[in-house]
Amino acid sequence: MNRIENLFAEKKNNICNIYCTAGFPHLNSIREILDALQKYGADMVEVGIPYSDPIADGPVIQASNEIALQNGMNIQRLFEQLKTVRNKIHLPLLLMGYLNPVMQFGLEKFCRMAKETGVDGVILPDLPLYEFETEYRELFKSHDLDFIFLVTPETPDERIRKIDLLSTGFIYAVSASATTGNTNSMSTQTAYFKRLQQMNLKNKILVGFGIRDKETFMEACKYTNGAIIGSAYIKALQSANSIEVGTREFLRKILS
Repeated sequence: MNRIENLFAEKKNNICNIYCTAGFPHLNSIREILDALQKYGADMVEVGIPYSDPIADGPVIQASNEIALQNGMNIQRLFEQLKTVRNKIHLPLLLMGYLNPVMQFGLEKFCRMAKETGVDGVILPDLPLYEFETEYRELFKSHDLDFIFLVTPETPDERIRKIDLLSTGFIYAVSASATTGNTNSMSTQTAYFKRLQQMNLKNKILVGFGIRDKETFMEACKYTNGAIIGSAYIKALQSANSIEVGTREFLRKILS
């Protein structure tokens, strides 16, 4: 089993997946962030590849992308920074990005370097399902990379089942049809979460978008296997005196 499968085998619920933007707050912050997240209780980490037009992201993550790009972060530099990460970090690591910069970098090269640096899975929200199935599925599989698709409250059951068939790792359940960092109440999505639960999908489900505190984290975890927190963590890093202190305090409030 890979690291994602091992995690879900060992921990069935309340999985805490934290998103961070590579190159934020500083160009070389990623190792310190990974160390702190592992130390203080995160279960999985989603490393965002900065992009100039992150269409699914709200203002907080958009701003972190702009800072990261100004700092000089790019895909090649990220892989260089992750080269020895597995000497110390045992958490499952995902790369989240958009298709344009990955295709410019070279998808086969991207997959090869992801495998070499110990990445476990990839999220590319704008890679169409059909193109993945017919052109790219085997490429990700041959490099031992899970590919994670997103579903929303408006996704029809038939498409969810197709995504479940093609996905590996888990399914990313977007909590609402909004950008990241939205302040919608998780309790309004109970019917959606129950629908996913009752479909008995083969993949585990993690909820993202709008998870910002212990209350929203626990609400999302009632019907799914865990949640993904991004904008709230980016805000915590912005206001903290140090990455370690900011991460420790943030996770303490979520997990204690």
